[in-house]
Amino acid sequence: MKTSKDPTSFSWVGSEQSFVDQLDIQQTGPVTVGRFGGNSTAGQTKNEDGCMVWLNAAEDWEFTVLLDAHQTAESAKLVIAEISRLEPSINGALKFPIKQAFSQLSEILLASFDSERFKAACSEVQGETAVLCTARKGKFLWWLSVGDCLLYLFHPELEALGEMQQNHRSFYEWIGKANTFELPVPCFSTGAKELRKGVNHILLTTDGLVECPNTDFSNPLEVAKRFEMASNIEGVQALLQEIKEKEVRDSTTILSWMIEVESEATRPGDEPQ
Repeated sequence: MKTSKDPTSFSWVGSEQSFVDQLDIQQTGPVTVGRFGGNSTAGQTKNEDGCMVWLNAAEDWEFTVLLDAHQTAESAKLVIAEISRLEPSINGALKFPIKQAFSQLSEILLASFDSERFKAACSEVQGETAVLCTARKGKFLWWLSVGDCLLYLFHPELEALGEMQQNHRSFYEWIGKANTFELPVPCFSTGAKELRKGVNHILLTTDGLVECPNTDFSNPLEVAKRFEMASNIEGVQALLQEIKEKEVRDSTTILSWMIEVESEATRPGDEPQ
């Protein structure tokens, strides 16, 4: 297993290196990037996932993109290139106070995805990709989701109420040759969540994890359990090692990190602080 560190950014597409039959763990600041390309013995020959991580510790934010493409990785590569082109605008947006930062970020991404220039580029690629973008700034998490990648927020107060998955898996949504932004009404979901006091665990994953045979990872509690007595890196490695041993075919990419919040979170007025 190879491990390396880059303090500010990370970018990868599965066509560059597939990690078929191979686990790989990278650390970018607080974010652990885990990749497994699937098992060749189960019929896997390629990896069409992709991801990006940008960090700014001084401004207290992380911006991530997770992609799960079909047919080829061309659509994932196109989305990463487009978001890379937007880096100055995204960095500028995230300098603003949180409320303004997230609204600006949403406008930047949606305007780009809906532009005639980008849609024309999408029509030229082979295949399409699910896209999940997240931004964490201060004690808030924001996301934009097209398709079926998963976003979890693990915290004891939320888990006690059965809340872990923040977005919903939305099928038949993609960016690429088949493109939700070509519809009369583009289809996607977006949301924001206040982080709770204490340690908040943010985890993004492609669907290879939850669709692995002979596992219960479709239950978010089973995902969270792998981190209970382990570090973030060890938890990601445990998840990938288990699906490797269970002969998963589909590739899986995981982004995972912990954020500690010192201030109190919102509570009902009749609940003691």
